[in-house]
Amino acid sequence: MTSTAATGTATTTATAARVVDAVKVYGRGDTRVRALDGVSVGFPAGRFTAIMGPSGSGKSTLMHCAAGLDTLTSGSALIGDTDLSTLDDRGLTLLRRERVGFVFQTFNLIPTLTVAENITLPMDLAGAARDDEWYDALIDVVGLRDRLHHRPGELSGGQQQRVAVARAFAGSPDVVFADEPTGNLDSRSGEEVLRLLSGTVRRTNRTVVMVTHDPVAAAHADEVVFLADGRLVDRMTDPTAERVLDRLKAFDTRTTSGSLSPEPRS
Repeated sequence: MTSTAATGTATTTATAARVVDAVKVYGRGDTRVRALDGVSVGFPAGRFTAIMGPSGSGKSTLMHCAAGLDTLTSGSALIGDTDLSTLDDRGLTLLRRERVGFVFQTFNLIPTLTVAENITLPMDLAGAARDDEWYDALIDVVGLRDRLHHRPGELSGGQQQRVAVARAFAGSPDVVFADEPTGNLDSRSGEEVLRLLSGTVRRTNRTVVMVTHDPVAAAHADEVVFLADGRLVDRMTDPTAERVLDRLKAFDTRTTSGSLSPEPRS
């Protein structure tokens, strides 16, 4: 399989987001933790990528740094061709508002606003004009047309996460980052949200990068990126829950034996 990881500072128009030689260190001295250890990986535009790994592998750190929510100790993080390290705080805020969408485990909806108002809130705060054609199509994709005037407290957990997904896509971002988006949902609602994310990628040619610990969730992605001990150790295209689980078990075995060299890629 050909890797989409970028090298150097070359332009990669088919990559929505990427990190190059990414290192992230927390703490000092005895408390020093190297959360990312020289990771280079690209997330293809128009694709759904899942990031997996055991607890402490660096998967959430990778997502936060790639999305501009955290800064790298060294290396580069890029959205499209924009190197995030070249932006000041205001520039980062504008980039996250205009080019990046977020879906979190907690829905982060404003309880006093309606569904429609929650969806358009980022654009309203930015003073951006709404693309009515895109908004109308998005409402149909997420299946919320009969809930637009309801408030979050009148919705189920799955419906609230659908609102969060719609809000993330509403501004037509270059990439949507989802951090354990089904973590607070039952299995049925979680499945609906995962189908929504994958379906939105395919119907609208948008890009989603999702952190998850669940092989069933990862199976909805086009590709899975595996981390262990802050390093990229493998990638899998066309994943199934069974293959992902087998790969994770293999990493556990190799971690115990002290070897983390990747298996043959598929």
